Amino acid sequence: MSARFMSARLLSALKMPLLAVALSTPLAWSAPTLAAPGKGPDTVADVAAKVMDAVVNISTSQNVAASRSVPAPQLPPGSPFEDFFDEFFKRRQQQDGDQNGEGRDGGRGRKVSSLGSGFVIDPSGLIVTNNHVIADADEIYANFNDGSKLKAELIGRDTKTDLALLRVKPDKPLTSVKFGDSDKMRVGDWVMAIGNPFGLGGTLTVGVVSARNRNINAGPYDNFLQTDAAINRGNSGGPLFNMDGEVIGINTAIISPSGGSIGIGFAVPSSTATPVIAQLEQFKEVRRGWIGVRIQSVSDEIAESLGLGKPRGALVGGVNDGGPAAKAGLKAGDVVVRFDGKDVKEMRDLPRLVADTAVDKEVDVVVVRKGKEETLRLKIARMPDDEKAAAAAKAPGADAAKPEAKKSLGLELAPMSDDLRKRFKIKDTVKGVVILNVDRNSPAADKGLKPGQIVVEVGQETVSSPDDVQKRVEGLKKDGKKSALLLISDADGQVQFAAIPLN
Repeated sequence: MSARFMSARLLSALKMPLLAVALSTPLAWSAPTLAAPGKGPDTVADVAAKVMDAVVNISTSQNVAASRSVPAPQLPPGSPFEDFFDEFFKRRQQQDGDQNGEGRDGGRGRKVSSLGSGFVIDPSGLIVTNNHVIADADEIYANFNDGSKLKAELIGRDTKTDLALLRVKPDKPLTSVKFGDSDKMRVGDWVMAIGNPFGLGGTLTVGVVSARNRNINAGPYDNFLQTDAAINRGNSGGPLFNMDGEVIGINTAIISPSGGSIGIGFAVPSSTATPVIAQLEQFKEVRRGWIGVRIQSVSDEIAESLGLGKPRGALVGGVNDGGPAAKAGLKAGDVVVRFDGKDVKEMRDLPRLVADTAVDKEVDVVVVRKGKEETLRLKIARMPDDEKAAAAAKAPGADAAKPEAKKSLGLELAPMSDDLRKRFKIKDTVKGVVILNVDRNSPAADKGLKPGQIVVEVGQETVSSPDDVQKRVEGLKKDGKKSALLLISDADGQVQFAAIPLN
C-alpha cells in the first residue's frame, strides 16, 4: 500500500591506496587548478510554494475479516474429543472477533490503514496516485495541505503502469499542477519530490535525474526515471517536479535493503503516464494498441546472422493469424527498427510504442528483412484482454518408438510423422523437423532448446528433413557465418528464434 521496495545487495566500496612517488630531481610545485564543483539551485522555495498545495496525502482503509488465531486440530470422525474441541475453538474465535471489532455475530473484522501520496491535476478534483497505494481499499481519502480532508472515489486504474485516477468533490477549485515533458529531462537535471514519507505529511526533497529508461521488471512497460531525491515509504504516488514546477514523473519504487532511501528511487515518466491518465479519465480503463506479434531480443549472434551489424530493434518471432501485423505482411524473422516514426532501439521499446498508439490509427513500420529495409503500413487494433501465452511443449513419452534420426548442431533430428505428432502432441499446422534429443553440453542446450520442439527454418529458409538442416548449416559455414539462426516452434505453433554458434 505504501511505496514498493526492491531488495538490493550493498556492495562495499573499494579503498584505493595513495601512491607515493619519489622524485630524484626537485621540481617546482603548484596546487592544481580544480574545476568548480557542480552547483545546485540556490533555492526551490518559490517553485515549492506554487505546487505544495496541489500535493495530497492519500489515506486508505480496508476491512479484513478476523481469522482464528490457532487452527483446530484434525480429529478422526467419531472421536470422543470432537465436541470438546469444537466448543473450545468456537469460544476462542468469538473472543478474537470481539478483540478485532468483529463481534459475536460476525461483522466488519479488523480495519487496516495505509498512507501514500498523490497530486491534483484538475481544479475540479482529479487526483493521480499509484495503483498500489489504493489497491483493495474500501475507503480512500485525500488529505490536503490546509488540513482539509475529502473522500475520494476511484475512477480507474492501470496495474501495468501502477497508476490510478481518483476524484474528489471540493467546495471550491483546488490548486493543481500540470504535466511536463519527461523526454526533455537529461541525466543531471535537478528535480524535486514532494510526498508523505513515513506518514509525516508534506515533505520536500531535491536531487537530480540519475538515469533514464530504467527497467526494474515491475511491469511490461518499464521506462522509469531514476533519481537520487530522497523517496521513502509513503512517497508512492507523489509527484517528481522539474525546476519549472511541472510533473515529469510519479514516484513509484525504491531500491533499499532497509526500507529507507539510499538515493535510488524510480518514477513513472510523464510521457508514459499522460496517455494512461487521459484514457482513465475518458474510458475509466486503458485501451492499449496491439498489432499481434510475438517478439524477442536481438542478440549479437542473431544480429550477425541477419546482417544487422549491431543488435537493434525487435525480432518478430511469430505473427498472430488475422492480426494487424499479419494483414500488413509482417513475417517471422523481420526485425522492427522503426515504428510510427520512432526508433526501436531494443525489444522492450516496441511494446511500449504500440501500447501508447491510439486504436485504429494507421502507422508505418520499418523492418529489416533479409538484410534490406522495408516499410509496411498497418492499422492498430485494441489489445485483447484475454491474450495468453501458449502452453509449453510436452515431454515425450518414455515408451514411444524412436524414429530414424540424424544429428546436427548438437540436436538429434527426425522428419515429421504422424507418430511424432501424437507423441509430442504437435498440431497439424506445425511443419518442420522434430527435435528428439539435445546434447546437454552443446550450444543448443545453452539456448534452451528441448525435445519436442520443431526446427521450422535454418538461416531464414524452411526445412522439412534433417538433411535440409545439415545442408543449410554447411551452406552457412561456407558463407562465413558464425552462427545459424533457427526458427523454433513448440507443439502449439508458438515460435521463437535461436542463434546457434557454428564452431
